[in-house]
Parts: sequence; C-alpha cells; structure tokens
Amino acid sequence: MKKNLSLIPTERIERVIYIIRGHRVMLDEDLARLYGVETKALNRAVKRNQERFPIDFSFSLAQEEWDNLKCQFGTSSLWGGRRKLPLVFTEHGVVMLANVLKSKRAALISIEVARAFIRLRQALAGQKEVVKEVMELKSFVLRHAQKSDQEFRKVWRAIEKLSMPPPKKEETRMGFKLN
Repeated sequence: MKKNLSLIPTERIERVIYIIRGHRVMLDEDLARLYGVETKALNRAVKRNQERFPIDFSFSLAQEEWDNLKCQFGTSSLWGGRRKLPLVFTEHGVVMLANVLKSKRAALISIEVARAFIRLRQALAGQKEVVKEVMELKSFVLRHAQKSDQEFRKVWRAIEKLSMPPPKKEETRMGFKLN
C-alpha cells in the first residue's frame, strides 16, 4: 500500500477553486504557483498549444467576472495589476496543462488538483441530497399548511382570549346619584 505523499495539501488547492459560469475552475496564477512556474510561462505554453485547450478546458475571464472575483478575495491595487484578464482552467484543462508543461512536479500536482476536484464534487453531491430532503420537507409542510393554519388560528384565538384582562364591569353604587 502506497503512502499518500502529496506535495500540497488538498485543502489548500480547494481554496483556490472557484465557480465561474457554472464551472469549477482555477486561475492561471494559482496554477502557476502550484506548478512552480511563472504565470506568463504557463500562459505561453497554453498559447503554443491552443488546440489542446477548447473552451470547456480553459477560457479567459470577462472584466466583470474578474472584478467580482477580486472582490471575493480582496486583492489590493497597490502593486499594480495584470495587463491581461486571467485564464481559468476547468478540471480537464488542469490535467491538459500538466501534459503541456511536461515536468515531474506538474504531473504530481495535477494528481493533487484532480483529487481536490473529486472531493468538491463529492461534497456537492452530498449537499444535493440535503437540498432534496429540505425540498421534500417543504413540500410536506405546504401540503399540510392549510389544515395546520386553521388549527393554529383556533389555538391562537383561545390564547388571546385567555391573555385578555376580564372586561370591566361598571361599578354600581348604592344610593343616590348626585349631580
């Protein structure tokens, strides 16, 4: 049995996986850091091998998407910025990227990244089960709400009657009324 000697903890990789356009993706700069190369070197390798990166493997972010993402992780504009919008890579794009970079580190890191994507997929599958159960419960409550609502109103009226002070009786005095 082989020991799991990962270079980078899966949890660290999971923190840099984002959901954009309905896809779980990683930024070029995060992948470059993991693979131990400069971002521009990674992007040059992608550009030289464009046929290996169809739109479902890698795409460039729109300015609005990039602005929204920067807000999520609070980047500072003090150090300048990128000249180009970042590329993002889906799970398949990450594996293809490791093949293009052709280093032992890239191959090992791509295994860890694939494991991180798998863990996220499993977590989301579990979450879908919880959502399904909540929706079933909501449906049950809505089906029985009208009957329950009528019974609740009866109970509430009874509570209101009990909590109201008794009506004041007019004091009757004995004797004559003086004007």
